[in-house]
Amino acid sequence: MNEYRFDEIQVGQEESFEITITEEMMEAFKTVTEDVNPLHNDSSYAKEKGFEGKVVFGMLTASFLSTMAGVYMPGKYSLIQSVEVKFAKPVFPGEKLKFTGKVSEKNDTFRFIVLKVNAVNEAGEKKVKASMQIGVME
Repeated sequence: MNEYRFDEIQVGQEESFEITITEEMMEAFKTVTEDVNPLHNDSSYAKEKGFEGKVVFGMLTASFLSTMAGVYMPGKYSLIQSVEVKFAKPVFPGEKLKFTGKVSEKNDTFRFIVLKVNAVNEAGEKKVKASMQIGVME
């Protein structure tokens, strides 16, 4: 876990990590949220709707934005204030995603950063795009 303090963070600074979305993650998310939408739980249904198989829950994918803030940028001293997320393309179980966050703004008065985050798969396809406002407490 990173422990960036506000004064150490620079505009343009980046952090990244990779994660593979597994069937086990899908099951755990379904258990917690009780989201039984067949698009996420039934491969046959998803294929009938034009997808290659079950589609990963969008909010499961977006949950890794919390990992970006709480572990990588800024890490220990983060407090997420807002998140705007766009799902560019569906994610499928088994896909490996690389999340990259880049500091685009730093507000000295209110001690927060704006982090622009992209998640791409191994083929380089952009799957998620987000903007996060993160308070830096220390």
